[in-house]
Amino acid sequence: MTHNNLLYTLALQHVPNIGDVTAKKLISICGSAEAVLKEKKQNLLKIDGIGSVTIASIHDSEHLKEAEKEIAFIKNNNINVLYFEDDNYPEKLKHCIDGPILLFKAGNINIENQRLISIVGTRKITTKGIEFCERLVETLKPYNPVIISGFAYGTDITAHKAAIKNNLQTVACLAHGFNQIYPKVHKKYMTEVEKNGGFFSDFWSTDTFDRNNFLKRNRVIAGLSEATIVIESAEKGGSLVTADIANSYNRDVFAVPGRVTDAQSIGCNNLIKYQKAHMLTNPLDVPYLLNWQLENEQKPAPVQKQLFVELDATEKTIYNYLKNNNKEQLDIIALNCNLPIFKVSSTLLNMELKGVVRPLPGKLFEVI
Repeated sequence: MTHNNLLYTLALQHVPNIGDVTAKKLISICGSAEAVLKEKKQNLLKIDGIGSVTIASIHDSEHLKEAEKEIAFIKNNNINVLYFEDDNYPEKLKHCIDGPILLFKAGNINIENQRLISIVGTRKITTKGIEFCERLVETLKPYNPVIISGFAYGTDITAHKAAIKNNLQTVACLAHGFNQIYPKVHKKYMTEVEKNGGFFSDFWSTDTFDRNNFLKRNRVIAGLSEATIVIESAEKGGSLVTADIANSYNRDVFAVPGRVTDAQSIGCNNLIKYQKAHMLTNPLDVPYLLNWQLENEQKPAPVQKQLFVELDATEKTIYNYLKNNNKEQLDIIALNCNLPIFKVSSTLLNMELKGVVRPLPGKLFEVI
């Protein structure tokens, strides 16, 4: 990324009321961030969805001055900058409409053509949760996934440490700029994380430390990953926000169930109950449902469909729909078959056991 492109992109970011979605729209229409900032206001106002409030201060020279200061910080701290249209920008994040236009990187991150999963959960993780998280990462080690999380207390740091212990790459997504670290007690893990992966952030060094930044950061965690795994969560929490964002990106979500009386299992149980996550009871559920295969592993022989399988009326409706439409998502099947989602979910499970359908990544199903 050239100095000039970085300068004007940072300046565009600095304009109040222009977020990532609007910035991408303006860049797409005008051609570049520089062109946006040099375009006449009356022309910008002709763009659908761009109002006078949005571009009120777009020509203020202060934006370029602040951008120059941030560039100095970036250079002095050896930070790499990834632009959303460049080849080195994370591929999965490119498909997120609200993904950051600039992603700041520190460390030795290499996620090209890698399997990426995020592991999130409560900051008040239980002993049971820690044990499952460690067992999960250890079990997945042969598949060499990149473990992504948020470097926070509890589940996040447990996932990062488990990745390091198993010599897996791990990426920490920060809710602040690289001028600080939160929580401070985790500073002792920074060297190991950078050695085994590194850090991502879309925040400037001048951004105010704010709890809302953590919610904004969660879109990066979800966007980078092909699947998000929630280990434990109370009824409300940031990890549930990450799960919702992952669902909105059409990524797989897994949740570890727990006893209905356990406060830290309510969130996971609800994700499963409302069909927002796969139930994760065995670490090997992850590679199975994501269709991962080990290197040099022979693909399993195709499942032979049983002859003369008896299907009830609901199963026949779903079978015929899938046969005519190839693979489809659960909620779309429910919509087009005029059936409630819970009914379709249980029916598909029965059909899978009968060997007539199989699940695919992305919450898809197809006829065998």
